[in-house]
Amino acid sequence: MKRRHLLQSGTLVLLLGAQHLARGATIVAVRVWPAPDYSRVTIESDARLSFNQTFVPNPPRLAVDVQGIDLNPALRELVAKVGPNDPTISGIRVGQFGPGVVRLVFDLKQAIAPQVFTLTPVAAYQHRLVFDLYPTQVADPLEALIAERLMESTSTRIATPPAADPLGELIAQKSQVRPPETPVPQKEAKRLAPQSMTAPAPAATDRLIIIALDAGHGGEDPGAIGPGGTQEKDVVLRLAHRLRERINAASSNGNPMRAFLTRDADFFVPLHTRVDKARRVQADLFISLHADAFFTPRPQGASVFALSQDGASSSAARWMAAKENKADIVGGLNVRARDAQVKRALLDMSTAAQIKDSLQLGGAMLKEIGRVGKLHKPRVEQAGFAVLKAPDIPSVLVEAAFISNPDEEAKLNSDAYQEQLADALMRGIEAYFSKNPPLARNRST
Repeated sequence: MKRRHLLQSGTLVLLLGAQHLARGATIVAVRVWPAPDYSRVTIESDARLSFNQTFVPNPPRLAVDVQGIDLNPALRELVAKVGPNDPTISGIRVGQFGPGVVRLVFDLKQAIAPQVFTLTPVAAYQHRLVFDLYPTQVADPLEALIAERLMESTSTRIATPPAADPLGELIAQKSQVRPPETPVPQKEAKRLAPQSMTAPAPAATDRLIIIALDAGHGGEDPGAIGPGGTQEKDVVLRLAHRLRERINAASSNGNPMRAFLTRDADFFVPLHTRVDKARRVQADLFISLHADAFFTPRPQGASVFALSQDGASSSAARWMAAKENKADIVGGLNVRARDAQVKRALLDMSTAAQIKDSLQLGGAMLKEIGRVGKLHKPRVEQAGFAVLKAPDIPSVLVEAAFISNPDEEAKLNSDAYQEQLADALMRGIEAYFSKNPPLARNRST
C-alpha cells in the first residue's frame, strides 16, 4: 500500500538492489522516439511482456502495468531519456507496483490516443513492448506548409495589399481537387487522377507546387547498415534536408515550390502513412530516398524505380521491392491499429496514368544522376514498392548508392557527393516540370 501511495502522489519510486533484479524477463534496451506526429517508447526484452493500461484524461497521463519484470537500472534509464522538447511526453515515472509488476506512468502534454502493443523478434531486435502516443489534435499539414511558404516570401518582397488573402487563395487552389479518401475502383481512380498525367502540357499556372520527400526507414528501422556502421536512415535524411532546401528556393514556370517531408527527424513512419501524408498535402510528386544493401559483394551505382502493375522488371528489382516492403515489420507497425486495413486497401490502387508519369519523372532524374555518378542500371526499373502506390501522385524511389559497398558508403557520408546528388535530383524535378507543368486547380464549386 505504501508503494502504491507513493506512485499515486506523483513521487518517483526507484527500488534498486539485488532483491529487485529482473525475473522472468530481462530488459535489453529502452528507447524514446519523439516526433511531431506521435511519440514512441520502446522496451526491448528477452521474453514477451504482458501489460494492462489505463488512460486518465485530466491531467492527461497513461499508466501501464508491465508484468513479468522487476524494476532494474535499465528501466531507470527511461526516465532520463525524455527530452524537454518532446511534443507529447512531459515525463515518465517508474516504480515497483507489486511482485513482478512494474508500473510506468507517462505524464503527457496533451490529450492522446495511445496504442500499446507487443512485437515478436525480428532482424536485430528481441521482443518489444511499444507505446505509441498519438495526439488527438493534429494540425492540417497542407495549411501549415502554405503558411510557412508565405511567411518566407513576404519577408523578401513588398507586403501583399490588405484586401488580398494569399493564404486563403493558395489553400483554395490546393483544396478544390481533393484525392479520394476511400478506395475506389480502378476505372474511377483513373478518372479522378490529375489531368496532367494524360493531357498535353498546359500553360503556367499560379499555384504552389508541393513535392513530397520521403526519407526511407527511420526510428526503430535503421534500414541497411554499411560495413563502417553507417545507417541508411541517417544518410537519406541528410539528403532529404538538402533537397528540401533546393525545392523551397525554386519555382517552375513562375509557380513557387514547397517540399514536404514525410519525416524530418529520426522516427519511424509506416509505409501506408507515408503515402497518406503525401495525399493529405495533395503533393504533385512523391520521391522516396534510399541507400540500400544488395545480395552481391560490391554493387555499385544509383537506381531509380517506379511502380509496376505487371510484375518486376528484373529479379533484382523484385528483390529490392520485397526488402523495402518489410520496413513495417522491422520498424514496428501495430497491425491491430483501427484504420490499418482501410489504408492498406488504398495502397492496392494504382493507375496506368500514374505509372506513365512516374516513368517520365524517373527518367528525368536518372539522366541527371548519371551526370554525377555511376548508374546501377541505365533505365528506370519497376517493381511493387508499397510507398509508390498513391494512385494520383507520380512517384519514384531513388536508391542513391549501395551502402553495403565500402566505397559507396564513403560517398554517402561525403558532403560533396550529397550536394552533387541533391543538385542532380533537383535538376531532374525541374526537367520533369518543364514538360509536365501542373494544371491550375479547379475553382468551381
